[in-house]
Amino acid sequence: MEEDGEQLGILDTAVALAKAEDLGLDLVEVSPNARPPVCKIMDYGRYKYQQKRKANEAKKKQQQVEVKEVKFRPKTDKHDFNVKVERARKFLGKGNKCKMTIMFRGREIVHPEIGHEVLQRAFGMLEEDAIIESQPRMEGRQMFMILAPSKNQKQKVAAADPSS
Repeated sequence: MEEDGEQLGILDTAVALAKAEDLGLDLVEVSPNARPPVCKIMDYGRYKYQQKRKANEAKKKQQQVEVKEVKFRPKTDKHDFNVKVERARKFLGKGNKCKMTIMFRGREIVHPEIGHEVLQRAFGMLEEDAIIESQPRMEGRQMFMILAPSKNQKQKVAAADPSS
């Protein structure tokens, strides 16, 4: 295929190379697995530059999702608990994921059901804003659960985002 898009048909490799050289361009193999292989006559340097620019544009438009963490203890008091749940709601509201962690110290580790109950209570307060991505599980002396923004929460974020 020529630079202007005109199809040249099936050519011998030497003839295609000579044609590309006459035009001052490169012969680039586009589809090596096709029978016969498909090649294009183009400026390879310019092609690579355009590919790089497209990749950079795509990278700018994609949104990075961060995982924010909110830490609790089995004995976290009501007010502190509510403040931390509201902080998690803000994280989810901005489109980020939220990792809710219960840290056990000393003999608290003997009662993981208390930690599980705290996480379930927190999720109960965030039910309309979040979905559970990872169920509560123990890892050493910590129990954690990961929440992701729910579908309607993502739509609210998209509607509020002025860059869209």
